[in-house]
Amino acid sequence: MNEPLVQRHWAVLAAPKVAPAVATSTVLILGRIWNANGAEHSTGNAALMVVLAAGAATAGAFAAAGRGGGDGVLAGTAFATSGTLALAGVAGYADGLPLPLLLWAVATAVAYGLAARYWCTDRRDALAHDRQTTVRREEHGHIERVEAIRGRTQIEVARETGAYADALAAALIARATLPGFDPAALTRAGLPELPATDTTKEH
Repeated sequence: MNEPLVQRHWAVLAAPKVAPAVATSTVLILGRIWNANGAEHSTGNAALMVVLAAGAATAGAFAAAGRGGGDGVLAGTAFATSGTLALAGVAGYADGLPLPLLLWAVATAVAYGLAARYWCTDRRDALAHDRQTTVRREEHGHIERVEAIRGRTQIEVARETGAYADALAAALIARATLPGFDPAALTRAGLPELPATDTTKEH
């Protein structure tokens, strides 16, 4: 059975592509709002963000170095959180836009670099799934075609066999009605025994 084709909206397709830029831009905007509300040159706020960013980076390092190669998802999340806190801290502490914009560009580039790996993996998995689905569909279609041909062949053979049996029966009945027909001669010749038939006719 053919699977239904689902046409996704362009916004759904574009959302993963713009998500890294939206995330870093949101952090930059929030950092500048924080800057305008008293975080500019605030040593306490800067120290807090440094501690939080360092803690997130440390947690990511421990997650990456765990047993069995570590947890990649947890490590990636921790490092992303560390970068987000660092960007927010710089955007909130700095008095101008050049440094926050520079860090925003670097963070966006890194985010796209990391996302590209997952996009490639997802694309390979999707292609492999599509190939497997296509192969299974073709195998099932081939089996269905073979079974349909076999069924038609069996029906045709049954019809031909039935027609042959009917024709043979009609021929035997017609032969039995002829004068001088001897069923015993057929039996002596090794043919199957036929039922006795009254061949006498009234003239």
